[in-house]
Amino acid sequence: MLLYALIGVTIIVIAMVAIRPSVTMTREGKMLAFVGFCVLPILCGTLGASEHFERSKQTSFCLSCHVMEPWGKSLFVDDPTYIPAAHFQNHRIPADEACYTCHTNYAMYGSLKVKLNGLHHVYVNYFGKAMNPIHLYEPFNNRECLHCHEGARSFQSVTHVAMMDVLKSNQLSCVSSGCHDTIHNTAAQDKVKFWSPAP
Repeated sequence: MLLYALIGVTIIVIAMVAIRPSVTMTREGKMLAFVGFCVLPILCGTLGASEHFERSKQTSFCLSCHVMEPWGKSLFVDDPTYIPAAHFQNHRIPADEACYTCHTNYAMYGSLKVKLNGLHHVYVNYFGKAMNPIHLYEPFNNRECLHCHEGARSFQSVTHVAMMDVLKSNQLSCVSSGCHDTIHNTAAQDKVKFWSPAP
């Protein structure tokens, strides 16, 4: 709401200076023009970008692209071996930030290379065709799993503790090691049962 109020004030100030340019003849008028044409637009841009960055962490934002519908649907697969579904349905991750929680290094939240890949997504969304099949640009990093699981009582099994060095170094992937390898599996959605949350 603050952003919209600032945009409104900016429009009013700019319109006032544009309609009556003689107002800029005084020192106060020049200051008003500077605020209207420089300070307020920068402030609106900064607040708008911040609001958009926060919105882009939302699961609904990620799934707003038609091409991502199967990945959103996979969160409701009624099978505990589907890792994203089990995490989403049991609130092991925040449901409203499900995608971002496990893909924190994706799009604008990662390195420069990752940000450029995010811009590529924007370009493809408007002017191109999505990759088929959709896949990650880089192998999934165990850091995303260990961020939550390392130190958790349920994770401290003998097997996990013995493998910790190879897990931390990504020599053995959490999601392709034969242990936790059923991820979204969108290709098999016509063969699975889906969970429906209570209203």
